[in-house]
Amino acid sequence: MPYLAYVAPADANLAIMLKVFPALVVLLITAAVCGRLAIMVMQPRVLGEMVAGVLLGPTLFGWLFPDAQAALFPPEVRPVLYVLSTIGLTLYMFLVGAGLDHSARTPNELRKAAVLATSGIVPSMLLGFGTGLLLWSTLSRPDVPPFQFALFVGGALSLTAFPMLARILYERGLENSPIGRLTLLAASVDDALAWCILAVLSAMHLGTGASGALPTIGLTVGFAIVMLTVVRPMLRPMGRTVARTGRFSATHVYIVVLIPLAAGWATDWIGVYAVFGGFIAGLAMPRDAEFRRVLHGRMMEIVSTLLLPTFFTFSGLNTQLGGIAGGTMLLAFAVILLAGFSGKYFGCSLAMRGIGFSWRESYAVGALMNARGLMILIFINIGLAQGMITSELFAMLVLVAVLTTAGALPLYKLALPDRLERDAKAEPAAEPPVTVRSNS
Repeated sequence: MPYLAYVAPADANLAIMLKVFPALVVLLITAAVCGRLAIMVMQPRVLGEMVAGVLLGPTLFGWLFPDAQAALFPPEVRPVLYVLSTIGLTLYMFLVGAGLDHSARTPNELRKAAVLATSGIVPSMLLGFGTGLLLWSTLSRPDVPPFQFALFVGGALSLTAFPMLARILYERGLENSPIGRLTLLAASVDDALAWCILAVLSAMHLGTGASGALPTIGLTVGFAIVMLTVVRPMLRPMGRTVARTGRFSATHVYIVVLIPLAAGWATDWIGVYAVFGGFIAGLAMPRDAEFRRVLHGRMMEIVSTLLLPTFFTFSGLNTQLGGIAGGTMLLAFAVILLAGFSGKYFGCSLAMRGIGFSWRESYAVGALMNARGLMILIFINIGLAQGMITSELFAMLVLVAVLTTAGALPLYKLALPDRLERDAKAEPAAEPPVTVRSNS
């Protein structure tokens, strides 16, 4: 005890470490317990981890034990959690980008996927945009114009949790079924478009009007072009080597860690956000299926086990559900939730029915496409960090993320119970199968 009393005040680095480590221990234990409980009630683990972050925030832990929460997450610890969560998000989006496989084999499949992707983003975007205009005076910051606010709400509601969707389909053996291939391709397109919208919004918000945002937008486009046309070909030999040997050498590990972090730094410097750099770096990775499998196996566990729970907790510390109490706020939340749910669910269901699938298969896809999971949390955290949205809207969209994610699997099983799901698996595909790897 005398040793600790002497060392802690004298060494600032040790002092902050002695505060960060207990916070990490508590948040990891909470995430593990809530993740396990989520699995027990047939929900994805990530949903439990999302809920764990909210529980550690001011809504429950801070309300029941305010002194304990203040001691566990003091102001000097939060910047460390922010850095860890940003690294985690950058690497996670890198793995998402690296794992995308859009190789639909026929024009007919591409046409159907385009229809589903359009139905997944346009109705949600329009309903979200209209909702944003309706609620601008109630929920927006005064320095955010109605158009930007409405476009942000529409972009957030148009997201689909592509990694979670891939995981569900892969675990149920549907990734190469007709509905699996179409759903994965459409969800990846929807998410890519939503991230493009957020990149433009970030540039507009951080610039001096639309003209001031043009340099940021131009630099972002230029960065993406360089990554995809210059860096990507340079990485192909690495992809062939890893695909042949089935393992990463030490040099390869350095490369696949340094590239997304450097890309994240570059996009942060440009003024959009580190996760965009991570995602584009992932798109620049080799497309070999074996390379993606080895990369996922090498990196995903540490990212999803340590760094993502840190992000969920950091989000939870910013989530004050008490701020949406009262008739006006509850009504605003109900309108946002209804717009988000109906746009995805009915838009995608009707589109699937229109391209020849049964009503049950169509509603099953609508349920899966309606899950927003981690993707919307990343989206809205960027908005909050850059001052595009208020803490009240942030809390509402956190709830939308939790509720739509929680409803995805039950609605899917209601539409497509096990006996019918087996028929969907056994249904012969008209086109050759497409391999899609999960990144959740």
